[in-house]
Amino acid sequence: MKGIVLAAGAGTRLYPASQPISKILLPIYDKPMIYYAISTLMLAGIKDILIITNEADNDNFQKLLGDGSQYGINLQYKIQYVQRGIADAFLISEDFINGEDVALILGDNIFHGFGFSTFLKNVLTDRKGATVFGYRVKDPERFGVVEFDESGKAISLEEKPAKPKSNFAVTGLYFYDKNVCDYAKTLKLSARGELEITDLNRVYLEKGLLNVEILGRGFTWLDTGTQDSMLEAANFVRAIEANKGEQISCLEEIALYKDFIAPEELEKRLQRFKGKSAYYDYVFEIIEMKKKILKHSHK
Repeated sequence: MKGIVLAAGAGTRLYPASQPISKILLPIYDKPMIYYAISTLMLAGIKDILIITNEADNDNFQKLLGDGSQYGINLQYKIQYVQRGIADAFLISEDFINGEDVALILGDNIFHGFGFSTFLKNVLTDRKGATVFGYRVKDPERFGVVEFDESGKAISLEEKPAKPKSNFAVTGLYFYDKNVCDYAKTLKLSARGELEITDLNRVYLEKGLLNVEILGRGFTWLDTGTQDSMLEAANFVRAIEANKGEQISCLEEIALYKDFIAPEELEKRLQRFKGKSAYYDYVFEIIEMKKKILKHSHK
């Protein structure tokens, strides 16, 4: 399965903070916002990832993340020159997807929960069509909303409805089968001039191929598109990390425990950062822990 991070938004709601740089590169507490999106794809076991950026920030994303080899993954980049909506990502990335199943995550979405990697693995087992995730919110009119029948089956989707039919928003994480590019090509621009992801999901719904998984109380979803939501997310990350002494969305840690990269290789690549920040102090601690685990397992 391929992965896509859509990180091309102008971030106008965050002006002036996001005027000089993409909002997806702004920090959420101790790491750039995009780390959280990439970590979700890595937790799903995805190693081939395309990052879609705006033209002005493409070099900045590459400077930060490179080709992904330091995380044992493959990162590629493409530019969305015109803001044409989320579903446009599949037209931009058709060559990259190359007929495979694909996951798309919005660059300003954060997911966290105990056992999230296992949850994603179970969701992706024997999956067909499209899978999206519903999350209960108090202000569903801000999101795409899914309506369920009495048996819990999804029966309708609406984009930012004035009168929502449920309190379940569709989050910014989507899994699609190999037909997604063909379906995306059939979409028409909406009244706001975009190819709407809700319209794409509706294609799968009408074909009986849309699976909606509910993220329950054990999971947190944060959409960090405003100053208040960014502060909320930063405080959430700080509280979790301070309480547990563990990092959220540490790409190096995920790479080690997914066996995407050997601890010795990661240690060599990060030598220039040793002793430079609390984040990398944590990474080097994790490297030593992983080396001990491997040593013990080989006895």
